[in-house]
Amino acid sequence: MEDRKARRKAFLDEFIKDLEEEIFSQFDQKLDEESAQSIRQTIRERVLRDFQDETGELINRLKKSVTKEIASKVTRDEKLKKKAEEEEFQRFNLHFRIQHIMIFTSVIILILTGLPLKFPDLPTSTGFVSIIGGIKSSRLLHRIGAVILIAAMAYHVIYSILHREGRRDLILLIPRPRDFLNLIQNIKYFLGFSHEKARFGRFSYIEKFDYWAVYWGCVVMIGTGAILWFENLFLNIFPKYMFDISKEAHSDEALLATLAIVIWHFYNVHLNPDIFPMSWTWWTGKISKEEMIEHHPLEYEETTAENAKDDAM
Repeated sequence: MEDRKARRKAFLDEFIKDLEEEIFSQFDQKLDEESAQSIRQTIRERVLRDFQDETGELINRLKKSVTKEIASKVTRDEKLKKKAEEEEFQRFNLHFRIQHIMIFTSVIILILTGLPLKFPDLPTSTGFVSIIGGIKSSRLLHRIGAVILIAAMAYHVIYSILHREGRRDLILLIPRPRDFLNLIQNIKYFLGFSHEKARFGRFSYIEKFDYWAVYWGCVVMIGTGAILWFENLFLNIFPKYMFDISKEAHSDEALLATLAIVIWHFYNVHLNPDIFPMSWTWWTGKISKEEMIEHHPLEYEETTAENAKDDAM
C-alpha cells in the first residue's frame, strides 16, 4: 500500500513538473520568483483537485461497470443452471431410491459379517470379528442385515404390485427377444462389424440382467438364510441333507453375489471413467440429458415426444 502511494506521488510530481515547464515556456519574459511560485502552487492545487475528481469519477464508472457485469453473469449463470435442471430427467422415484439404499446397506452388512463366517481361518476374518465384539456380535449384525434385506424385498414386491411406476418398471424389466438382438448388435459394434450401437429404452439387457440376478439372489439368500436361522424348526420337518444343501447354497450364493458386486456393479457405478467417482442417480434419482441420449435414446425420444404433445394441448 505504501509503495503504491509513493509511486502515485512520484508520478504526480513528475507530471506537475512537466506541466509547469510547458506553461512557463509560454511567457516571453522571465517571471519573478514570487509570481512563479504562485503559479506553481495554482498548478499543483488544480492538478491535484482535477486528478481527485477524475479518479473518483473513474472509480464510480468502474463500480457501475463491474457491478453490472457481475449482475449479468449471475443472471446468466442462474439461467444456465435452471436450463440444466430442466434438461435433467427423473429416472427413479423416491420409493425406488429408498429400496436401493436399504438393499445396499443390508448387503454391505451381510458381506462384512458373512465372509468371516465362510473363511474363519483368515487373519482378516479373526481381526474383523474381534473389532466388532466377537462371533456373537457378528451373528447379531448379520441377522440385522438380513432383516433389512427382507424388509427391502417386501417393500419392493408391494411397490411393484401397487404403485403405477412400479408396475410399469416390472413389465419393462421382463426380458424380450429384442434384448437378444441388442446383445448381438453390441457385439458387432464392439468387434468393429457395425458403426451403430444398440439403442435402448428405459432398461438395457445389462440392467435387466442386474435386476433379475439381484432378485434371484435375494430369493435364494432369504430362503436359505431363514432355514439356517430357524434350524431346529426346519429339522423337525425336513431331513438333514436339505439343511446341508441350504447351508452350501447360502454360502456359495453369498460369495457369488459378493464377486458380482465388487467386480461388476462396483465398476459400473464407481470406477467407470464416464461417471467416476460415482453416479449420483442412486441419490437424486435424476439423469442428465446427455446420459439419457447416450444410454436410453429410445426412452428420451418417447419422453420428449410426450412432453411436446402435452405442451401442444
